[in-house]
Amino acid sequence: MSLYTGLLFFSILFPFILSFDKRVSFYRIWSSLLPSSVLVGALYIAFDVLFVKKGIWEFNPEYHSGIIILGLPLEEWLFFILIPYSCVFIHYVFVSYWPRLMLSRKFVIIFSAVLILILLIVVFANTDKAYTFFNFSLLIIALLWALLARLDLLARYYISFLVILIPFFLVNSILTGTFIDGEAVWYNNSENLGIRLGTVPIEDVGYAFSLILLNLLLIEEFQKLFGCRKK
Repeated sequence: MSLYTGLLFFSILFPFILSFDKRVSFYRIWSSLLPSSVLVGALYIAFDVLFVKKGIWEFNPEYHSGIIILGLPLEEWLFFILIPYSCVFIHYVFVSYWPRLMLSRKFVIIFSAVLILILLIVVFANTDKAYTFFNFSLLIIALLWALLARLDLLARYYISFLVILIPFFLVNSILTGTFIDGEAVWYNNSENLGIRLGTVPIEDVGYAFSLILLNLLLIEEFQKLFGCRKK
């Protein structure tokens, strides 16, 4: 088992087993989660393929299975199904056990507006940095969508994301060189801000935030279609 495969396996193991917890009953939203993760994943995969071709990042064959599809290791494709599953599961656990814990609407609106303004400045100041431009542009879109359509979701997600960030950051840290020789994923620093949290590019925080938020927003849309409960 490759390092990347092992990380994905242990990331999904406990969330999958606990999906049948009676209080959370996460399995009930599988019909909404699957199309959501496929659609969001397709967007990220498209840019992933492009970024590999442009040398914005590369994958070290020492740490993946060697099965390559469109220039990406198989594990990278699975990442956009398994990691959103685990992260969305954490959000649902948070909401199920602490349903009243959420930020005020006023705070969410003000904080989001300030965050979007900062992101806009960073984006327009770094149009030459593809990874920064992509990440923060997508984050702005996700935030605007949530502000306009699901403010209540965003009020909870700001809190649950702090928990989600722990396992996400751990996986990314290992992939980017923490605890291992070299890197499983190599980043071209000329295409990002060059600011790292340990070994993780700061853009990856925005990457994680928008990836999971877009999944949550699409899940809401599919829940309307399939009559599932909302979170």
